[in-house]
Amino acid sequence: MSQNVIAVIVLIVLLCISTPLLGSYMAKVFQNKKAPGDRFFLPIERLIYRVTGVDPEGEQRWTTYAISVLAFSFVSVVVLYGMQRLQAHLPFNPDHLANLPAPLSFNTAVSFLTNTNWQNYAGEDTMAQFTQMAGLVVQNFVSAAAGIAVAVALMRGLTRKRSNTLGNFWADLTRIVIRVLIPIAAIAAIILIAQGAEQNLHATHMITTVAGQSQGIPGGPVGSQETIKQLGTNGGGFFNANAGHPFESPTGLTNMLLNWLLLSIPFALGWTFGKMAKDRKQGYAVLGAMGGLFLIGALLVMPFEANGNIHITQAHVSQAITATSPGGNMEGKEIRNGPILSALFNSSSTSTSTGSINSANDSYTPLGGGVILFNMMLGEISPGGTGSGLYGMLIMAMLAVFIAGLMVGRTPEYLGKKIQAKEMKLVVLYLLMVPFVILTFTAISVVMHSSLASIYNPGPHGLSEVTYAFTSASNNNGSAFAGLNGNTDWYNTTLGICMLVGRFALMVPVLAIAGSLARKQRVPASSGTFPTGTPIFALMLAGIAVIVVGLTYFPVLALGPIVEHLVGKF
Repeated sequence: MSQNVIAVIVLIVLLCISTPLLGSYMAKVFQNKKAPGDRFFLPIERLIYRVTGVDPEGEQRWTTYAISVLAFSFVSVVVLYGMQRLQAHLPFNPDHLANLPAPLSFNTAVSFLTNTNWQNYAGEDTMAQFTQMAGLVVQNFVSAAAGIAVAVALMRGLTRKRSNTLGNFWADLTRIVIRVLIPIAAIAAIILIAQGAEQNLHATHMITTVAGQSQGIPGGPVGSQETIKQLGTNGGGFFNANAGHPFESPTGLTNMLLNWLLLSIPFALGWTFGKMAKDRKQGYAVLGAMGGLFLIGALLVMPFEANGNIHITQAHVSQAITATSPGGNMEGKEIRNGPILSALFNSSSTSTSTGSINSANDSYTPLGGGVILFNMMLGEISPGGTGSGLYGMLIMAMLAVFIAGLMVGRTPEYLGKKIQAKEMKLVVLYLLMVPFVILTFTAISVVMHSSLASIYNPGPHGLSEVTYAFTSASNNNGSAFAGLNGNTDWYNTTLGICMLVGRFALMVPVLAIAGSLARKQRVPASSGTFPTGTPIFALMLAGIAVIVVGLTYFPVLALGPIVEHLVGKF
């Protein structure tokens, strides 16, 4: 138990150290100020601009910025789809894996494009090494960068005065990949490989086990993919067991490293926001709301899993922690991580849009599984994905000041910008799109015979599995409850639609809000202005997020994990 407590404290300390350092660095990068590494990075950026014909000083209106995001995404999904359909004819395919079928190729292409990394397949026996490296890993970098770029555009909209532009998407994309993602991912990959993570281009090696059975040991560039999938809150995995596989995360140190990676940029962006707003208190408020929601989720799910299944205890089976047993609910978990660190990792994964797991979500206790499901239903703002977490929290902040304005009879303001009817319509659109597709497709799936056949565990847990799938896809998370066959035409198509909605039906309103706010003049603070850089506002911000999600999803949560807990069917 003491080791688990120390591990949790170490993670918090690492985040407290990295958040201001990385956040301040990114603020300089996004504002095109002098930053560490300029001598090395600037020549690379200039070469890229020269080859692609991009003018980094040519700023874009919000409409042009949005069109650039959509155009880049369209080309990306077409290339990745084609790569999977032609996989058998491409190089670096030592195991001679076949082409992927069209529905699965569509689902996977959309999944990696949208930073979801939902996988309806086992990576080690489906994707060739070329597809992994040139297709999936590339999208891990650029999809994360695109999310951060949209968040940067919104920050510019909030902080600029009388501006018609939000920056240049192509320049933002380049700087984020070159200056932020690649350096951190490269350093982390070296550490991961040094600890024993696999990194080669070998074909599957067949061995004979002690029991005399044949077993294949797959090869591949695992370590380099693992770090960017965590850092970019992408998720997915080279192996079907994800971060629970010893080739992906071989030691306790790598488990801690991966947990830190997936939280580092989302939290650091809150600090970046305060720096770009030239008001650290604003950043502290956003960080406080993010951190508070994250800690509540983690501190709930860890005891649920550490205490185990009460019905097993009633059957006189001990789940206590001893010198030879980690105790708690160990189903679907590895002894080297135990229930507490497994629960912390998966809570971090679902609080962000990572979806990477080191234990089986489907094996969690009903309330433990309910917590990680709720983490995603929050819109993953605690702290959320790379970029999407920050712009999601800022949308919630606008809703919070609007509600505060209604209570005091004043026009709501945020960072001196009036939040008026146009912005609130876009905020409401942002908040309704994801719940609409989640609840609609879940409802259809639990009454349609063909989709019901995919549910291996009927009853409340089956409802949780279906709800989890659409929640994960719509919030671009990518994790899953395993008792659902998602590799069908229905789920491949509908989950792909959810991913697209969760990505682009939110990005476009965010950019529209940014464009509208950028054109406004700042209003001086007055006695009627609701202060937004205070602990009270942080508490209000977190509370409104919980209330909005609770009102939206409580019925399906009540019929799923809560009923399952009450009836005691595990």
